[in-house]
Amino acid sequence: MIESGGTAVAPWPISLTVRRTARELVVKFDDGTTFALPARLLRAMTPSAEAHGHGGPDFAPVKVRDEVGLIEASAVGRYAVRLRFDDGHASGLYTWERLHRIGREAAALTARLDAL
Repeated sequence: MIESGGTAVAPWPISLTVRRTARELVVKFDDGTTFALPARLLRAMTPSAEAHGHGGPDFAPVKVRDEVGLIEASAVGRYAVRLRFDDGHASGLYTWERLHRIGREAAALTARLDAL
């Protein structure tokens, strides 16, 4: 986190690359971190109310098929990205902070997903 005027500022993405063949999204942040996030993990971590219900836990993986692919990533304003998956899901908006957190916690989240 970067301090700006006494408040914490979340890392900002400087590039997003969809690697369709590898089934991943590579995100580089201005804090120097780079994450290669598997499509399966991103799909399981959708913030969509469709997957979690309204008021349900929003940072818990949901069960998804193993071979899910990522089709595209489209910026939504200056705060998030909409990911479109090959299973038709495209309703979750992933904020930059959420993508950074998924990257930081990828190993633990993947273990939780694998246990579903």
